[in-house]
Amino acid sequence: MRKTPPEQRRKFPPIAPDFVIELRSATDSLEMLHVKMGEYMDAGVQLGWLINPQRPAVYFAAIGNLYKLPELEVRNLPTELSGEEILPGFTLSLSLY
Repeated sequence: MRKTPPEQRRKFPPIAPDFVIELRSATDSLEMLHVKMGEYMDAGVQLGWLINPQRPAVYFAAIGNLYKLPELEVRNLPTELSGEEILPGFTLSLSLY
């Protein structure tokens, strides 16, 4: 078992989940959230969804997709998202409100 060094214990741990969802609020910059999602992917996240209710759309990035603005898969709502190989069998249906 690897122990966390004392200087790292008061910070976020240097690990990444396999999957993240970001939900854009009205005050969030879309550009800033794209950068944040790119940082997640660089850290090892394998599947990311950025849900943008202001558009309404979902920006979708999966392993193998370098999360760069021109290469994003954008899905307009309503849509159904799959957990791919990361969350087998998981689906999320998103509809317009």
